[in-house]
Amino acid sequence: MASPADLLRTVPLFADLDDAELAQVGDRFGEHTFPAGTTITTEGQRGARVLAFFVILDGTASVTKGGQELATLGPGDHFGEIALFLDVPRTATVAARTDLRCLAASSWDFRPLLEEESPIAYRLLGAMAQRLYEAGG
Repeated sequence: MASPADLLRTVPLFADLDDAELAQVGDRFGEHTFPAGTTITTEGQRGARVLAFFVILDGTASVTKGGQELATLGPGDHFGEIALFLDVPRTATVAARTDLRCLAASSWDFRPLLEEESPIAYRLLGAMAQRLYEAGG
């Protein structure tokens, strides 16, 4: 299996990080599994004290908002990046359609890295600002 850093390299949020920075970020992630049918995040619930950000390794998940299905996620897809930075309600519900294996990080493990490593924080801020700009915000 590829290292967490290699897998995270494909996530747009982390695309501008160099190898050493990706390794530091990867150290904050662990592997987690969820049986089919498990709700991973729930729209409207806060995410600060739970796993925040996920990259799918194997399996599929559904994304719903207001009861409407928005997307199906699979290997390489990710969700929850806002919860790494802000303690705000989840914007959608994500549930495992099949058995799901993910890399996941909690905000309480991730935030100290941002406080200690300003170059990483600056690059991630730029990536988030770019996404906001592209979304028309």
